[in-house]
Amino acid sequence: MSNNTAENREVKEEPVQYLTFILDGESFATEIAQVREVLELPKITRVPRTSDYMRGVINLRGSVVSVLDLRSKFGMEETEPTVDTCIVIVEVKIGSDMTVLGALVDSVQEVIDFNPDQLEPVPSLGTRVDAQFISAIGKQDDKFVMILNINRIFTEDLLMEVEGNSDTTLPDDESNSGTGA
Repeated sequence: MSNNTAENREVKEEPVQYLTFILDGESFATEIAQVREVLELPKITRVPRTSDYMRGVINLRGSVVSVLDLRSKFGMEETEPTVDTCIVIVEVKIGSDMTVLGALVDSVQEVIDFNPDQLEPVPSLGTRVDAQFISAIGKQDDKFVMILNINRIFTEDLLMEVEGNSDTTLPDDESNSGTGA
């Protein structure tokens, strides 16, 4: 009977795909299932009286989407836009609601598969990012990738701030068609 359990466990331990990206020279990733698309950096409209990490809003095919600077959220220096800077559009479950947000990142790298045996628990020390935001550390060849838990990064307080921004109107000339991932 234990062989059956071991076989069932092997079947469930399939690789999971992650989108990898860079923040301040370090590799991070999020499950591809939560990623809607990746956009070249559009014009971001600032919203007054928001958190430092809230960069503003963009018009994504007629919908207002809040954009957050992950570097600022993690206590790093604010992102300085370059030719590689982009926005990862993610779907986040906060409470019972699904919310679409943009995460500003230095650059997007690739989609990779991690098998469960390539994932390690988060160490209690040694990361610049609050450990509550990291679900695991992925090992790929000789480098490590911090696997983010997007649902922990974007909390209910943030959702309230984002919902307040959804009333913001953008001029028609700031529409963005984006590029798919």
